[in-house]
Amino acid sequence: MKPTLFALTAARTLAARAAGAPVRCLSVFAPFVARPTLFGASRTAMRTITPFLSRTGAARHLNLHEYQSKDLMESYGVVVQPGRMASTPEEAFQIATKLQADNPGSPLVVKAQIHAGGRGKGTFDSGFKGGVHVCATPAQAKDFASHMLGRKLVTKQTGPEGQLTSKVLVNASLEIEKEYYFAVLMDRSSNGPVLVASSQGGMDIEEVAEKSPEAVVKLPVDIVKGLTDEAALGLAKKIGFEGDLATQAAKQFKALYALFLGTDATQVEINPLAVGHLHGQGKKVYAVDAKLNFDDNAAFRQRPLFEQRDKAMEDPRDVAAEEIGLNYIGLDGNIGCLVNGAGLAMATMDIIKLHGGEPANFLDVGGGATAQQVTQAFTILTGDKRVKALLVNIFGGIMKCDTIANGIVEAAKNVKLTIPLVVRLEGTNVAEGKAILNSSGIKLTTADDLDDAAKKAVKQIKA
Repeated sequence: MKPTLFALTAARTLAARAAGAPVRCLSVFAPFVARPTLFGASRTAMRTITPFLSRTGAARHLNLHEYQSKDLMESYGVVVQPGRMASTPEEAFQIATKLQADNPGSPLVVKAQIHAGGRGKGTFDSGFKGGVHVCATPAQAKDFASHMLGRKLVTKQTGPEGQLTSKVLVNASLEIEKEYYFAVLMDRSSNGPVLVASSQGGMDIEEVAEKSPEAVVKLPVDIVKGLTDEAALGLAKKIGFEGDLATQAAKQFKALYALFLGTDATQVEINPLAVGHLHGQGKKVYAVDAKLNFDDNAAFRQRPLFEQRDKAMEDPRDVAAEEIGLNYIGLDGNIGCLVNGAGLAMATMDIIKLHGGEPANFLDVGGGATAQQVTQAFTILTGDKRVKALLVNIFGGIMKCDTIANGIVEAAKNVKLTIPLVVRLEGTNVAEGKAILNSSGIKLTTADDLDDAAKKAVKQIKA
């Protein structure tokens, strides 16, 4: 018999405590999610989910900057290259001076800290090229930092608006000889954590898995036994580590697994995990770059970790919605959606698309929204200049249609709504809700059902 999710989570908690990990308990509802190309999940499902993520960082999990990830890994005994964060060019100079004093002759690396990949090939809004630069002296590090700080970096992942660089990471440069890939993930098919490793690091692991599946090694971990020395060493050797380097890699694997348990992580991805050396020093296995995700349900247990969240890297609309208790994700369309219930929200977006329109957002007001929250939701939606029409689609169950109607009327008046508004109400107190709208004096279009509402909203855009 396969263990239940609750039993598995309880075992994970015991394993973490037995290993001495700094954890009180772990989320009962921690998502068991794996990369689709590695573990056979539906590509169609991933394509369905992916568009709902805002380009500027709205996501289910906490994201950390590279410098924060490296500080966290170091606290768990993971070997990372020496470096520190700087928020001014002067700080970058001081850090670079100290790094070169500790590592004589070592070049330096200055990296812009934003929540997006492709930094090295990005361009700042000033025209300065590259968010990652290698330099020889502290003076050069200061100069590079001055070109990055206070500027927006545009990469293939940020969209044309870019992200503001308020911090840089100054590292001692590592001379890399060989790159590997390593990750700890939750895997539904394995009913627990799984280690994923490859001798082909420093590149897109999905592409490696697709073109060379034999190069990707998957090792499920017994949640009760944990990651043993033998299993860690065996995995290291399986992807090509030899001798002392294999022993070092195994220690890295165990430290990263301890981090995974101790922080309520949903993903610990190191790409690349590299064999390299600092100038004049011996070879070591380093975690060079990291992608760490954590379970939001564990925020109350992992307060010091979640306090590191950088809201400036997120869509301000998402942050504003979160602060008033709404579920919101910004998209790129022009029809704003206000809906109660995630399933209904996705259905509304689908039907808008079906009739030739483009949804501007996913906004779920939930089952207990107040008139004040509806007003604030309207403010967020109309604050997006791309929104040219609003579609309100409410199915009253716990949420009563007359409450939503009052909120719509109040919101339309308070925000001085000037764009077309289409409203479809159904369910509890629908007659009262429609009466409130009809007598309100505000300009709106009512719809009989969801299909009718979507057609009317799209028609308003194309009129």
